[in-house]
Amino acid sequence: MTDATPPSARHPGRGVPLWLKLAFTLWILGWAPTFWVLLGPQNYFWLCNLANFLLLVGLWRESRLLLSMQWLAVALVGTLWALDVGTAWLIGLHPIGGTEYMFDGGQPLLTRLLSLYHLILPPVAGLAVWRLGYDRRALSWQTGLTWLVIPASYLLTDPERNINWVHGPFGSEPQTLMDPLLYLVALMGLWPLLIYLPVHFLTRRLQRRGRLG
Repeated sequence: MTDATPPSARHPGRGVPLWLKLAFTLWILGWAPTFWVLLGPQNYFWLCNLANFLLLVGLWRESRLLLSMQWLAVALVGTLWALDVGTAWLIGLHPIGGTEYMFDGGQPLLTRLLSLYHLILPPVAGLAVWRLGYDRRALSWQTGLTWLVIPASYLLTDPERNINWVHGPFGSEPQTLMDPLLYLVALMGLWPLLIYLPVHFLTRRLQRRGRLG
């Protein structure tokens, strides 16, 4: 998973700023061990949590492919997360769902505060892609990664955690409408179709208009 040419050759003077690399590294050094202590290592199976680590590698390597993959992973998810939390905070309703834990007093306050990273990842990935350019291979690579992570989440994590919603959409209750394995296959198909593909098409359109490298 490497780019054919170095970032300096692709976009002279438009590499990832050093301040962003350092700031994001400090974030990971604080976030990763804290989440391990509070939630355990299984929590890293979430695709949005995995994106933290992959973004860190992508920033330091200035890898267009890796950064573009994580742009697909976090852009729409982060936007929907912010919409759900914001609406619930304003009027007490979750139009999408999946962020109820942010208002659960039973969850540690620190865990909920650290979950605000969902607001940070899209700008970080977006800035990196704007600086380095979007790699159109990202859709197939991120889809492949998702097809590895989702079955791994099903096999290796506790069902009550419902990581990556492998046992049912949102919440912790398992779905009962279809066979669990059939649901898992459907999830693997819908995830890239509904989450990655719209962002890919929009980004490619901006790229063709010369607004991205």
